[in-house]
Amino acid sequence: MPKWGFAMIRTNKAAWREIGGKKHYYKSIWESNFARYLQFRKEKKQINDWLYEPRDFWFEDIKRGVRSYKPDFMVIEIDHSIIWYEVKGYYDSKSLTKIKRFRKYYPQETLFLIDADWFGTYGKMYAGLMEWETVNGISRPKTRRLTRI
Repeated sequence: MPKWGFAMIRTNKAAWREIGGKKHYYKSIWESNFARYLQFRKEKKQINDWLYEPRDFWFEDIKRGVRSYKPDFMVIEIDHSIIWYEVKGYYDSKSLTKIKRFRKYYPQETLFLIDADWFGTYGKMYAGLMEWETVNGISRPKTRRLTRI
């Protein structure tokens, strides 16, 4: 059975990163890791594609306060349906208002929230399968070295 080890490379929390040939300024480690997860799913042909912050949703009847919302990720599923994902470390009142208004004004859209529970459940599992960023850097599964006999 192969043994896995990890090499660490120090990175900033919010930074430009290239994932799957797409270069974006991700606002958190969680956003960049979720992008890695989506790219992994794309390469496994589990989704067609993913986009980072591709669209603003406007709340036309709102005159003050939160008037628009831009979900973090749009995922194009195999059946070509669209699912939106929001990656959140914490929910302040402005974040909650955006999500509430999005669900009210765009009931036909599907939005999933990715938070500490998701990362607690899936983070360690995916860290062993792909590059996975932590506050200490990026962990990469080491490949087994074959020796000649």
